[in-house]
Amino acid sequence: MAGVGGQGIIMASNILSEALLAAGHDVKKSEVHGMAQRGGSVVSHVRFGPKVFSPLIRKGDADILYSLELLETLRCTEYLKKDSVVILNDYRLNPPSVSLGAQTYPEGIPELVKAHFPRTTLIDGVTMAKEAGNPRTVSTVILGHLSCYIDVPDDTWTDIMKERLPSKILDVNLRAFDAGRSIKQVA
Repeated sequence: MAGVGGQGIIMASNILSEALLAAGHDVKKSEVHGMAQRGGSVVSHVRFGPKVFSPLIRKGDADILYSLELLETLRCTEYLKKDSVVILNDYRLNPPSVSLGAQTYPEGIPELVKAHFPRTTLIDGVTMAKEAGNPRTVSTVILGHLSCYIDVPDDTWTDIMKERLPSKILDVNLRAFDAGRSIKQVA
């Protein structure tokens, strides 16, 4: 799971981990969020299965990449297998080096990712979150789509969100999650 500070990667990885635990999986999670509060890179590895010994995913072993920002997607592709699923939010946040004019933001990231990983879904998470009722629910939209690829009962996801999210934002997050689930899976 990848994004930048403030996008909800940690919240989404917590919900994912708890849903997997509730579904009977062994789960290990690791996260790196150094300069997250300043829009820096945030990455969370979530591994699950009958028995998991390490939270870190080796390069070339990831089955799914959940990404909330285009450039962060590129930074994580080395972890993917050729047949990995990539769930990509169509959102660009210029890092400071780009904002200061020292570098340029790469163009054509979605096309590049799709060329290497055909099982990529590009999602306009911002629009879908706004339609759900709150633009800050982008991570929940993308999490909803991620849930389509993981064998966890629907009511488990709902129960975990009810436990983890404050009641004042629960309904809008449930709508955002359902919006993400409605997106067709890439075979």
